Amino acid sequence: MENVHAVNGSAPACPDFISYTVKNAAGKVISIGLAFVFSNLSHQLLKPLSQPRIASDIAVGLVLGNISLIRHAFDEQFINILNSIAEFGMICYMFVLGMEMDPYVIFKAPSRNAMVAYAGMVPTIILVCSITPFLRYYQHPSIGFTLCLSTTLSGSSSHILTRLITSLKIGKSDIGKLVIAAGMHSDMISVILFSIGYLFFPTAISVNDLAAHIRMTLTMAAALLLQIIFTATVSPIFMNWVNNENPEGKPMKGSHLVLAVAYMAFVCSGAPIYGYSPILSAFVAGIFLPSEGRVSKWAVGKINYLLPTIFYPVFFFWMGFHADFSKFEASHWGTWGRFLVLVLITIFGKVIGTVICGVTLGFHQRESAELGLLLTAKGHFHVFLAVIGTLLDITTTSTSISIIIVIFLSVLPTPLVVSQIIKRARKRAPAQRMALEWLDPSNELRTLLCIQGVHNVLSTINFMEISQGASDPGILVYLTDMVELTDHIASTLVQEGMDTVTVMDKDVTEMRDQISTAVQAYVEENGNGITLRRMLALSTFDGMAKDICNLAEDLMISLIILPFHKNRHANGTLDGGNPGFRYVNRKVLRNAPCSVGILVDRGYGLVEKISKSISSFQVAVIFFGGKDDREALAYAGRVARHPGVKLTVIRFLLDSESVTASRRAGNYRINAAEQEEEMKLDDESFAQFYERHIAGGHVSYSEKHVVNSAETYTTLRSLEGQYGLIIVGRGGRVNSILTIGMNDWQQCPELGPIGDVLSGSDSSHTTSVLIIQQHSLKGELDGVDDEFSIM
Repeated sequence: MENVHAVNGSAPACPDFISYTVKNAAGKVISIGLAFVFSNLSHQLLKPLSQPRIASDIAVGLVLGNISLIRHAFDEQFINILNSIAEFGMICYMFVLGMEMDPYVIFKAPSRNAMVAYAGMVPTIILVCSITPFLRYYQHPSIGFTLCLSTTLSGSSSHILTRLITSLKIGKSDIGKLVIAAGMHSDMISVILFSIGYLFFPTAISVNDLAAHIRMTLTMAAALLLQIIFTATVSPIFMNWVNNENPEGKPMKGSHLVLAVAYMAFVCSGAPIYGYSPILSAFVAGIFLPSEGRVSKWAVGKINYLLPTIFYPVFFFWMGFHADFSKFEASHWGTWGRFLVLVLITIFGKVIGTVICGVTLGFHQRESAELGLLLTAKGHFHVFLAVIGTLLDITTTSTSISIIIVIFLSVLPTPLVVSQIIKRARKRAPAQRMALEWLDPSNELRTLLCIQGVHNVLSTINFMEISQGASDPGILVYLTDMVELTDHIASTLVQEGMDTVTVMDKDVTEMRDQISTAVQAYVEENGNGITLRRMLALSTFDGMAKDICNLAEDLMISLIILPFHKNRHANGTLDGGNPGFRYVNRKVLRNAPCSVGILVDRGYGLVEKISKSISSFQVAVIFFGGKDDREALAYAGRVARHPGVKLTVIRFLLDSESVTASRRAGNYRINAAEQEEEMKLDDESFAQFYERHIAGGHVSYSEKHVVNSAETYTTLRSLEGQYGLIIVGRGGRVNSILTIGMNDWQQCPELGPIGDVLSGSDSSHTTSVLIIQQHSLKGELDGVDDEFSIM
């Protein structure tokens, strides 16, 4: 090594040289290893505070990068390697960022999201350009630096904002959607401004002659324009060809994968040959590449997996190494003044702009200010720009460190702002989330319809048929295969991204194809108003319920339908069932974020095609009272609209004149206030149903007056064979005298006392049962519907 010299000019002793080399290499490995360890450890420690990962990464990078022992272990050659890693990682980051954006929205009329983004950017740019030239942030006066700083402070990081808003559970709220969309627009506009500005103020090339500078600008502009035209015109053709050659469900061909990667690298490298920034070139290529399709999703998934796993710890260590606090002029008041000015400009520019925009759009001032605070969040590209300014001697180290700390401070208050938003939403939110009972009739019914195998297909089709209601708004069905993840199936999985795998097991793919073919054929022929989507819950039985609940939450499902764990024999009896699926059903009932139904098929799947003109299919809904029965009645309201269904409502009432009933009531503790409130809700719900459906003669109605649970049991058994399907609530009744004691002999408690009687082994072999449970508040966002509105 060049910096190792022997005493008196002689050659270094070989053992000493080897020892030095080993120690130096060990120091580098330990330093990078510490960056990985502390980056992940600090992120876990800050998770309870809902802080984004970038906050812990910046803090760890600044600390590790300024430890003298670590700094001295790095020679110039290794620092250059770190610089190359940081640049290459940023190329990948910007490429993915571009692929997630749509550049053509710029040419459309400004939407509300775009107006909010522009309103936050313009005042910030004006403030920066007006104030910073007088505060000496740079080594030499530069218009290019001033414009670069203004664009940096006015932009937002869409990656950081999207992850923050989603993880804090407000992504489906009105303000969450607005922040994500405005952040995406602000990020795209700011990087496009950088991409254009680089043509006129290239940081990597210094040209003193004006004519040469103009020639360089025109050359880079022509190269960039050709790259854009080629990417926008050729990429869809090439990507569609690769996607068509590699359909979903089959592993991608190696040759096509190599071609796709080579093509992406090619379209990113055109402009840099002529002096343009490779990082900005990757972004420009990314925004004009098709974002849909298997190849694009594969590339985005792979890069998004590698960035936080490998690149970010190294990147922030590189940042901390170049943010040398020994060169930070902390003793000068001007340093702190310039730092405070950056903070104030970043905050006030965004807030003032969004408040003014909010007034014109009709937002409340408080929500407008919160929009501005959320949009101040900066990200990895802004950190990169801050460090590059120092490496190119454009800014002082103090300025670079100040910008990095401002970026760090821009993300810290985000969880606090979101907590205030949730607090206000909680005050305005109803006691519980919307269920079928309160579902707006003008909204489509979103259903997660689970299926264990091909044997559930016919009952699935019949369920969709009677549930579809009117074609407008219709029903959105996410047909979800419940597949147990065994060791054999796990060995056939193909990873196609951080969150995407393809199942290659022949039995699974054939089963899914058969299900899809049968159900899709029905939808195309008879499914007017049915929108079908296919999903997969591939997991062990221990984790399957969580996957189903997460799907229901992400897809904003109103009703989950689960098949009973027992299957029907040819003679109508039920087998012993799969205990694994029973375990899944029970966990879903406990943790689901929406209402849940369990369908016990005892011939429902054998029903021939239900007529749309003749009332031929007999359905009954049993109503005792309570939230689950009200939910069952609400679902029955959709069934009642089917012309081929003859619906009967059977209401069980307590025979209040019976002496026996009074004695039975006296033996149980009854919360009078709670019971009175429930009975009021029952009467209101039933009165609405009666007025809509029964009064017009479309639905039959009968009452059963009973005095105790024994008479209830006898009456339920008398219904055997009269109906093809009976709908009933799982429970949720307040001290109902009519069902007390029935729990003692339940075979399947997950079905509730009524559902268990109707689907028991000694019950009718031809009557299917749908047991519905209205969701509870458990598992919600502290009692707030994540689709809340506060604006």
